[in-house]
Amino acid sequence: MNNLSRPLEGKKALIFGVANERSLAWGIAQQLKEAGAEIALTYLGESMERRVRPLGEKLEATLIEPCDVQNEKDLDALFSKVQSHWGTVDILIHSIAFAQKEELEGRFIDTTAKGFGLALQVSAYSLVELSRRCEPLMPNGSRILTLSYLGAEKVVPNYNVMGVAKAALEASVRYLASDLGEKKITVNAISAGPVKTLAAVGIRDFRKMLSEAKEKTPLKETIEPEDVGALASFLCGPGGKRITGTTLYVDSGAHIMGA
Repeated sequence: MNNLSRPLEGKKALIFGVANERSLAWGIAQQLKEAGAEIALTYLGESMERRVRPLGEKLEATLIEPCDVQNEKDLDALFSKVQSHWGTVDILIHSIAFAQKEELEGRFIDTTAKGFGLALQVSAYSLVELSRRCEPLMPNGSRILTLSYLGAEKVVPNYNVMGVAKAALEASVRYLASDLGEKKITVNAISAGPVKTLAAVGIRDFRKMLSEAKEKTPLKETIEPEDVGALASFLCGPGGKRITGTTLYVDSGAHIMGA
């Protein structure tokens, strides 16, 4: 029986999206490690490796591997290594999103077809791709988690095509949960409040959005990556075994407020 203080002892967590120590994925990785999970991290490109590898080493990660989710060869190589090192994957964390900077300002109506397709492929379809590749490696009771934002359901200035991509992501969560439910694999999304991450600062006027967010929430405070990590650890543990197809909020209550 697992120690109550380490409910994820013996579990193997494959985490996509750690960029630096402010990443939501890093907050999740730390909490999963603390709960007893064994960690594998991916990174995109050499410049990102310089940031991610030292973080992975702090967590004694089993694997720290390159992976561009748009590159079939990268995915093949990664999952070959995961299978040979672990054999199974108990937890998949998807914290990947991208849109071209010019698509995150001005009017949504001016979104280009190329920009629209790229945002949806990287930010939403990649969850489907990774889930499909993980499924054969996942035993009953495994967990899949992704990261969303309020812009999936409300209009957020300058979020534009990323809001549409996050809406597609949340819909994908529901369909994947239905597909994988018979195998007792849960699929959920965490909708986090604004945090000063590497990805977020690419949104025009993000700093203004962050400063205003504090006063607009019932708790009158913003969140930290560890808040997201705490919920992720719960969902990946015994308490999350019958929660699936759901978007849960960690945003100090911002999602309940009207205009």
